[in-house]
Amino acid sequence: MNTDHSPEVVLGVGAGIAAYKVCELLRRFTESGHRVQVVPTADALRFVGEPTWAALSGRPVATGVWDRVHDVPHVRIGQAADLVFVAPATADLLAKAAHGLADDLLTNTLLTARCPVVFAPAMHTEMWEHPATRTNVATLRSRGAIVLDPAVGRLTGADTGRGRLPDPDHLFAAARRVLARGRAPADLAGRRVLVSAGGTREPIDPVRFIGNRSSGRQGYALAATALARGAEVVLVSANVGLPDPAGADVRRVGSALELREAVLAERAKADVIVMAAAVADFRPAASAAGKIKKTGAGPAPVELVENPDILLELSRERARAGQVVVGFAAETDHVLEYGRAKLERKGCDLLVVNQVGDGRAFGTEDNQAVVLGADGSATEIPNGPKEDLADRVWDLVVPRLASDDTDR
Repeated sequence: MNTDHSPEVVLGVGAGIAAYKVCELLRRFTESGHRVQVVPTADALRFVGEPTWAALSGRPVATGVWDRVHDVPHVRIGQAADLVFVAPATADLLAKAAHGLADDLLTNTLLTARCPVVFAPAMHTEMWEHPATRTNVATLRSRGAIVLDPAVGRLTGADTGRGRLPDPDHLFAAARRVLARGRAPADLAGRRVLVSAGGTREPIDPVRFIGNRSSGRQGYALAATALARGAEVVLVSANVGLPDPAGADVRRVGSALELREAVLAERAKADVIVMAAAVADFRPAASAAGKIKKTGAGPAPVELVENPDILLELSRERARAGQVVVGFAAETDHVLEYGRAKLERKGCDLLVVNQVGDGRAFGTEDNQAVVLGADGSATEIPNGPKEDLADRVWDLVVPRLASDDTDR
């Protein structure tokens, strides 16, 4: 392990066309002070040559187990790393890593590394969805490796689908979250997490809606930190203008009814459900087909009906044994009083209660909260970055998952 203040990153490069995007990821690492050792596979050099990697990293490229044999590179590189980040991780590389094969320098490095290992897959949709690849991914995740889900978009040629390497900025953000945890175990590895984020919009007409001020930042922070802890993440996003966390499977919705449908469709596969979205309590009984015009007689009243209570439904009707449900409560006053009443009424395992308004919580980079537990616990989280609050929430979730191991 590197002992100075510059993290030592091993950047493994697989043989995929997306290797060209990894050049930008390498720049992000070096420009932010990370020391990077690039370890490409032999075929990866067919896509981006050794001089490019050497110039961008400022270090010689490690290409083979027979180079500088006296330094024992197939052992030393992995031992010295603070993070191994593999991108693009091809189907072939994932298969070799899952089965412990070591036929080149990169696969040897993966076996000797005792630091966090992140795979960023990129391949055609059919390859990603093949049962062999899915089994290999599940195997790696069960061992504590972080395997990010690929993005949806344009692939090689005219094809479009899931399998695209996420953008370098998003990959770098994911790497920094993992590095921030140091050598803490990926304690959500092998777990599937469902997170809702943002604020629902209930249409009055095609132009206007009833909504709220939620930016989705806290929900996105929960998704990003869960990914850094090894979870497989499905993120149900309601009207959010933030970049997708690299590796999350994002489902976009607009209204409360759409959010409910998306969450219920995924709940049976989730070990944890975190309802961080601000779901509207009411919606118009009817939405006008065209824009409502001024008539001079004043606005017609908008009749409202209640939306389904999604958190209550999820808590009462658990889709699997041991499932942990986390809710959020935004209050303007009597925060703990209303929070405790809501926890009892909703029946969730944890309720994150925070005060909003006057520049607090909504749209900000920081947040503070009290997390109330069904067991009577109350954990105060002081003001700080929303990612820090998210990590504290996961710290409370993990021990509640421990007893579920026998049910999986």
